[in-house]
Amino acid sequence: MILIKAEDLVKHYGNFTAVAGISFEIMQGECFGFLGPNGAGKTTAMGMIYCFMPPSSGSVSVFGLDTVKQPSDIKRRIGVMPQDESLDPDLSVFENLIVYARYFDIPKRLSEPKSWELLDFVELRDKANVNIKSLSGGMKRRLLLARALINDPDLIIMDEPTVGLDPLSRHAVWENLAHIKKKGRTIVLTTHYMEEAEKICDRVAIMNAGRVIETDSPSNLMKKYDGNLEEVYLTLTGRTLRERDL
Repeated sequence: MILIKAEDLVKHYGNFTAVAGISFEIMQGECFGFLGPNGAGKTTAMGMIYCFMPPSSGSVSVFGLDTVKQPSDIKRRIGVMPQDESLDPDLSVFENLIVYARYFDIPKRLSEPKSWELLDFVELRDKANVNIKSLSGGMKRRLLLARALINDPDLIIMDEPTVGLDPLSRHAVWENLAHIKKKGRTIVLTTHYMEEAEKICDRVAIMNAGRVIETDSPSNLMKKYDGNLEEVYLTLTGRTLRERDL
């Protein structure tokens, strides 16, 4: 079943074209990754998927619903884990989840047990009453993941879910994502980490200069271009190893 369908999707910011006519389909239950250097259009494409911004032209549908005409119906069924840390600094870990649940009209009698369940899932129960200012970067990323799951979404959107994390914290997030995927949820993410894409993505779209260059599974791409995913990425984006993370 096709969960997300984009056709000739374009986004302009004044004279700058961030997304230059991309088309793709994302299937229910898969983990789909957007790969590309900064400025490739990954985050902009994601923003149009979760109704954060309208396309300049073209269309994108989620759950068969138009993102421009039916954004509220879509937002109720998705969870978003942003790249930027957007937790409330005045609240505890537990309170951040309870307050966020109100945006989905989830009553406290339901949000409280759900919050405890999610804190167990991301291994933060012992931090429940701690102010988030005391959390490490990895703990904050895990809390953002828990927050994105508070409404039991069918689709989880993640922008650089492990950016800036040490290897141990990154692997902890990967384990969480593997459990989410086993439940049949659909995950769409952007990442700079080739190992991350190779481990958790069923398919990836490699982007550059606002366009999708190639879409396939990591294994098929590596076979086609006879190299590891890092080498495939560099070949398709025309970048050097030094430029990769710029």
